[in-house]
Amino acid sequence: MHRLALTAALCALAPLANAAPPRAFVGARIIPVVGAEIERGTLIVTDGKITAIGGVDDVVVPADAERIDVSGKVLMPGLVCSHSHVGQVEGGDDSAPMHPDVRAFDSIDVRHPSIQRAQSGGITTANIMPGSGLLMSGQTVYVKLKDGRSIDDLAIKNADGSIAGGMKMANGTNPQGEPPMPETRAKGTALVREQFLRAQEYRTRRASITDPAKVPARDLGLEALVDVLDGKRVVHHHTHRHDDIVTVLRLKQEFGFRVVLHHVSEGWLVADEIARAAVPCSIITVDSPGGKLEAANLSFETGAVLERAGVLVGYHTDDPITDSRLFLRSGAIGVRAGMTRKGALFALTMAGAVMLDLDRRIGSLELGKDADLIVLSGDPLSVYTHVEQTWIEGAKVFDRADPRDLLFAQGGDGAGDLEQLDACCLKPGGEQ
Repeated sequence: MHRLALTAALCALAPLANAAPPRAFVGARIIPVVGAEIERGTLIVTDGKITAIGGVDDVVVPADAERIDVSGKVLMPGLVCSHSHVGQVEGGDDSAPMHPDVRAFDSIDVRHPSIQRAQSGGITTANIMPGSGLLMSGQTVYVKLKDGRSIDDLAIKNADGSIAGGMKMANGTNPQGEPPMPETRAKGTALVREQFLRAQEYRTRRASITDPAKVPARDLGLEALVDVLDGKRVVHHHTHRHDDIVTVLRLKQEFGFRVVLHHVSEGWLVADEIARAAVPCSIITVDSPGGKLEAANLSFETGAVLERAGVLVGYHTDDPITDSRLFLRSGAIGVRAGMTRKGALFALTMAGAVMLDLDRRIGSLELGKDADLIVLSGDPLSVYTHVEQTWIEGAKVFDRADPRDLLFAQGGDGAGDLEQLDACCLKPGGEQ
């Protein structure tokens, strides 16, 4: 019995013995996003979580910790992109204007170099979405941009084990076309309304039947829309023109779903309406000519106008529309156009976390949160600053000092190659 007790005790201690030692990032200026900045601070990571944060004189570094000297650097949370298409994601097709049953999860290539490029830009979490060519192009997936062998290694799971994600919708000119696509805005909205009414009826019908033999056959698309109606899945809605924005708000009020407005090129024209509806906006910074006519009134000042109106504002890349490597500059341009510094940094991190229902895990450097962080060479809003390191859940996924990682950050021959399997590991372009 004594031997059994001793064996049980040793087994209980075994995981502790095999656990990685804590890491202590020491000496950096820390921007936690939530709370005051720390001029010279220490942040400790244990088992992928933040277990201590404070001034260098206030935090005791564990004796067994790996010390990482980041003196003279800036430490801040990993960036959250609430709208991305990295990984060559696909969604619904032209066989129908709406595909609520389609999952982005089933179409992402995690070995595509766009994932590494996003890491080099400091993005640690992304909402990977199908495109906006349909009224409803499918279910989005929330991912940590880790180095993985399959999407299962990156996908974030809900508490019940299901895949975390929203529903991608669009209006305006993008989903218009030849039948079966709608040819006008009004017809597109009518089709959406009809689909949500079907989902309401499906939910009621299944809930009212007590005899299992009489329960109607499952409809995967309507099941996904019931999740939307029940608030379990957020609608991420592509919309540009002021009238299209208000149409989304009207549908939200009618059916009661949660929504994040994306792009909102003319959001500055209806900022008060958006604020009254208490709807967040995920906006994009596009500083090159061209694009669609309905985005002609896009303004750098949109973030500032929405912020002043009391709207929760976040930024996104829409990669490849804008480059994930340059995500920090979206916040910098927002500040130049009148947004507060605090609001801009929040928009790059915590705002996206709130929009993805992940604000208890990511978006700020706080005790108990995932250790998703980036090390910067200087101020995050300076054009001269580089992302030097990117860490996800305590593991380093990008290091500018590594020539292979630098290739993704700067571009050049081989930067667009897919990862290849060699004798030991995955490397870009099959490099030995």
